[in-house]
Order: sequence, then C-alpha cells, then structure tokens
Amino acid sequence: MKQLAIIGPTASGKSDLAIKIAQKIDAYILSIDSLSIYKEIDIVSAKPSKEELSLIKHFGIDEIYPNEYFNVDIFIALYKKVLQECQKEKKNLVIVGGTSFYLKSLIEGLSPLPNITQEVQERVKGKLKNLQEYYNFLLSKDQEYMQKITPNDSYRIEKAALIYEASQLTPTEWFRQNPPKPIIEDLAIFNIDVSRDILRKRIEQRTQKMLAMGLIDEVCYLEQKYTRKPNAMGSIGVVEVLDYLDGKVTKEEMLSLISTHTAQLAKRQQTFNRTQFEEIVSAPLEELEEIILHSF
Repeated sequence: MKQLAIIGPTASGKSDLAIKIAQKIDAYILSIDSLSIYKEIDIVSAKPSKEELSLIKHFGIDEIYPNEYFNVDIFIALYKKVLQECQKEKKNLVIVGGTSFYLKSLIEGLSPLPNITQEVQERVKGKLKNLQEYYNFLLSKDQEYMQKITPNDSYRIEKAALIYEASQLTPTEWFRQNPPKPIIEDLAIFNIDVSRDILRKRIEQRTQKMLAMGLIDEVCYLEQKYTRKPNAMGSIGVVEVLDYLDGKVTKEEMLSLISTHTAQLAKRQQTFNRTQFEEIVSAPLEELEEIILHSF
C-alpha cells in the first residue's frame, strides 16, 4: 500500500481534493482535523457532508464525543488501526486535514513511556491531590520541561509525574535517553498554496454558509448537552456564538469575529506547514490533483 498527505490552511479545499484523489487511487481517508474528530460538532467543524463521507471510507471523523479526551497519543493509536485496515483491505491511504501537528507527530514519532505500574499510578494519584504543590516540586526538579506547562494543566502535570515516579528521571532526562522513533517514513506531503486574499473570501463565504446551515442551533445544542467545560467548546465558531448568545456581540459582529479568527488560524497553519516539514510539494489547488496523480 501507498500513503500520501494533503495539508493546507482551513477553507483551502483539502477535503474535496482528498476525496477526488482517494477515488482515483483506491484509497481510504484519514482526517487530521482537531474538531472533525468529534461527533455532533458538524457545522462548526465544517466536516464533509454525509454524502461526501459516503463516497469514500473515512477515519478520524465522528470518533469520540465532545466531552471525551483526545490527544496525540490517541491519534497515533488510531493511525495504527487505520493502517492495519488498509493493509487488510488492500487500500492506499490519503491523510488530510488542517491539524498538521498530528502529521508531524507521525513523522517524528513519540518517545516511549516508562513502565507505569498500578503502584506508581496510586502514588501519583495521592500526590496530585495537591496539584499546585506537586507542580512546584516538579518545577524545582525540571524547570526546562515544566515551564512549558501551566500550573492548572492537570493532564500534562500527571503525565510528567508518572514519568518521574516510574523512572526516577526528570521528564527532560527521560526523553533525552528515550528519543522518539518515526512511525511513518517516506511520506509524500502535498500542500495547497493559496493567497491570503482568496482564503479570506472563502472563509467569509463559509462562515455565512455555516450560519445558514444552523450554526447557532448547533452551538445551543452542544452547550445544553455538554456545558461549556470541554476543550472543544473553546473552539473558533463556538466561542463567538456563545458570546452572541450572552448578548456580548451582535450577529454581524459574531460573523465578523468568526471570519477574523479563522483567518488568523489559517495564517498560523500556513506558517506551520512552511516551517515544520522538510520535504513538501506546494502548488495551487487547481494544479495539485494532477501533480499528486502523476507522482503516485
């Protein structure tokens, strides 16, 4: 089987291109989008329609609920499961999406964790009852690693604590002794090159389309079912609608803010894609299909 990745900023046309390519090379699709992974977040995430999803088997879409935790470790486990299915079904794989950090994690890999026994888990659980105190303890031991973690980030503090208690090494020293190994090698990466002006217009059009599709109703439903606590409820498109519902902004201001914040995200995505991958083929959307098929 063969694999390729299509990346690009939000609203650049990645999903449509991925479906076209997948149909022509007999492939499944793995989405790398931090919002499409969630069930019930359909309009805000601008995920492909049910009709589009029915054309090609997709993974990485509608995998978990908005109040469930998701991180890069879970994504890598998902990728390995998808890879097995592709090999079994004799399918190629198209990886597509805007969360290129996940793609980078596949290329660079993750460091293995030490053997974390039940005893270690119980010990850490006890020590984390006073989160601030244990955070300060870890900070005194490993300032380099812990200064990247906020004092209330319980998930990452727990991970650092488990590494330290299981190995008796600081996280920095553990990762130095256990460097990551690539999970995927020799992956062709294709980037959609699009001007900021065109992208901004597409983002504004998509924002209006999202409103017409029922954006406000979707956010109301999500808030009612999941409250505002889950990380997904802090996403672009959700936050602005909540501000509108709270009476902080008008509907016009809400739409303008969604477009502005999405354009800022697209700029960050373009910078990440340009600087974080060594070998990458960039071309305008209308040229990329031919380039991909020719190279495949």
